[in-house]
Formats: sequence, C-alpha cells, structure tokens
Amino acid sequence: MKMLQYQPLKFQRKQTLKKGGMCLEENGYGTTQLILYREETCPFLVKQKTCMRNGRPDSFYQNWKWEPDECNLLRFDGLKLMKILKDKRMMFIGDSLQRSMFESMLCLVHETIPSNVQKSLTRVPPRKVFKVEYWALFLVESISDHTIMKRLVRLVSVAKHCKEWNGADILIFESYEWCMYESVEDIREYNVTDAYRMTMETWSDWINEKRDRGNQRIFFMTMSPTHLWSWEWKHGTNGNCFNEMYPIEGAYWGTGSSLEIMAILQDVIEQLKFKVTILNIIQLSEYRKDGHPLIHGVRKGKLLTKQQKSDPANYADCIHWCLPGVPDTWNEILCALLLQDYRSK
Repeated sequence: MKMLQYQPLKFQRKQTLKKGGMCLEENGYGTTQLILYREETCPFLVKQKTCMRNGRPDSFYQNWKWEPDECNLLRFDGLKLMKILKDKRMMFIGDSLQRSMFESMLCLVHETIPSNVQKSLTRVPPRKVFKVEYWALFLVESISDHTIMKRLVRLVSVAKHCKEWNGADILIFESYEWCMYESVEDIREYNVTDAYRMTMETWSDWINEKRDRGNQRIFFMTMSPTHLWSWEWKHGTNGNCFNEMYPIEGAYWGTGSSLEIMAILQDVIEQLKFKVTILNIIQLSEYRKDGHPLIHGVRKGKLLTKQQKSDPANYADCIHWCLPGVPDTWNEILCALLLQDYRSK
C-alpha cells in the first residue's frame, strides 16, 4: 500500500493547473460558485470555526477546490447522502480536528436539505447528535472527555466507548496526539509515537475481536497537517501561518506530519482482519497554510483579546481550520466513497 505521495504542485492564480496527484482550482476572487455553504447559513458552527465572523478580512481560503488527478471529485450532494444513510447511523470519533469534519458535515447536509424539513442538534457532552451524524471524543478511555489542562488516557481500554461504536453502520475514526498513560498502579508518561502505537493496537483488538461485522463500514482518517513554522515553506522566515492568504506552491511536506505515525497507522491497518479504508487527507491539506483561523479563533473557549491578537507568534491558531474550508473536502471524499459503495450494491 502506497501511503504517501510527494507530487509537485505548481499553479498560477486565476488559473487551473493539474500536475498529478492532487490539484487546486480557484474560481477567481470573490466568487461563490465553489462555496458549498456560508458561515451565516449554518447554525451549527462554533466560534472556533467562524473566522470571518470573528474578524478575518479575507475569504480567499473558501474559494479553493481540490480535484483528484484524472477524475472529478463529485460536488457534495446532501440529498444523495441522506438516501445512502436512510435508517443508518454514522459516527465520527476523534479529537477537535475530527469535530471540524463533523461540523462541516452538518453544514453541508443542512445546506442541501429543504428548509421545511425539521432538523435538530442534540448536545449530550461530549457527544453531539444530528440525525445520522455523530461525533464523540477519543478512541481510548480518559479521565475526562472535556478540555482540561492535563488529561490522562488509559491506552489499553476502549470498553467505555466501543458500546456506542457497535451500533453504528459507518464509523470514521481519527486519532493522533496521545502522551499520558494511566495504569492500575501508577501513571506513566510515554512519547507520542509509543502512545500512538499502543492506542492503535488497542483499537485494532476491538476491530478484530468481532468476526462478523455485517455491512459495517469503517474509515480511519490520517493526521491533519499543521503550519506552525513559516521557515518550512519560506526559507529565512521565523513566523507561523499568520497573514498567510494563499496555499503553498510546489512540493511540500511539513515536519508536523510525522512519517513515524503514518508508518504505525499503515502497519496496524494492514494487519487487521476486517477491511478499514484509510482517508489519507494529509497531502491535500499540507498546502493549505491559508486555511487556519490565525488570530480569528478562540483560546480556552473565548475569542482572542486585542492584546492577544497583537501577539500572533504565541496566539495564532495554525492547527484548526476555518469553515467553510479544508474539512469540506475531506467530507466530499468520504461521500464519494460512500456513493461508490452504494452504487456497487
């Protein structure tokens, strides 16, 4: 299985170029043809994602569209998705980056469902349920499913959460940052790669222990890239993603996307007895240094103060994503795969 592609990407603004692997399209400045929904039309977005409402002056990051090489990525169709998911349950499991994918899905579906159709979002922390879409925190057990300064996780158990997973028809997993381990006798600290491997092996045990999964469909999404150090794409600089308004040009792979983690994921997936599809969103997201909240996000649940905004070196968010934005592409890819499955039956 070839996990990584390092395809060169060159483009001129206001043009569409394809150079293998993935490509970017821009439909001109200020246009709306490619935008699948707007901040103001989606009632499910949290403050962390509404970058323009929070003061971001540009909207260029919303106008870029990814297309796979030699094929067209279908435009999202919420009505088709609802047909596929009729009487089914789809669940997203992961951290705050997976929550971005969940909230993107809510907005995409909300935009295409007729206004006279009743919709609701139920919050049962840490879960959020919207008809057939569902997001829940973490693969393994933790002392808290809410944001705390120092969370401990029990890397050898999924017993608490897997009760919910067993009832889902479609599961989309994502997991990356784990650093603490809770045992019966004491608490041990592990480096990220060791903790990640333990987490993935615990998760794979749950996958393998149930021999007959019927028609259950399972996906695992790769890590979401960060853009914390501008010297990686612009030599001689010492900043981050602050003030970046356009994607990276040319071949690029950031140091935040760990090849060790990718190798662990690949190793675990290949040894599973049940088919799990990898949603490899790394490379297509690597170029998008322009898609983060920058100083137009939140810190500890609150919008940045004027003083914090004046210090982007410490407060710019170069990890999460604005919505509409990059996670919409992740969902377009997911839905294209689900549609492919549906048509093959």
